[in-house]
Amino acid sequence: MTTIAPKAASANKVQRLNKNSKLFKTVIRAIQDKKGENIISLDLRKVPEAVADFFIVCQAPSSTQIRAIAHNLEDEVSLHCGEKPFHTEGHAAYQWLIIDYINIVVHIMHPETRKHYRLEDMWSDADATHHDL
Repeated sequence: MTTIAPKAASANKVQRLNKNSKLFKTVIRAIQDKKGENIISLDLRKVPEAVADFFIVCQAPSSTQIRAIAHNLEDEVSLHCGEKPFHTEGHAAYQWLIIDYINIVVHIMHPETRKHYRLEDMWSDADATHHDL
């Protein structure tokens, strides 16, 4: 007869991030290093239907800069946090890239695309923090 050991209590807990988390700080710094504009973090931890702890939204005026921010972000998070994105979506030519680290989802957008989709308005019940230099 085989017995199955119960799962450890810690295995069932979801690790929540905060603004002092290494991943959060690394993401913000990587965007700032490549001159991302209008950087806003949306704290979704108190929003029941949220799919992540934070959305971080920024913009750049060209596809070249959007790509540079995305590449720097992935390199810095890998180097300093040892994490690779769970999923990436979009293409700089489409003016919107999404980099998903499960607890933090980063949106890098062209200003016109950002104005059109208005993510900050869609998630207006989240606490917003500006992170511009």
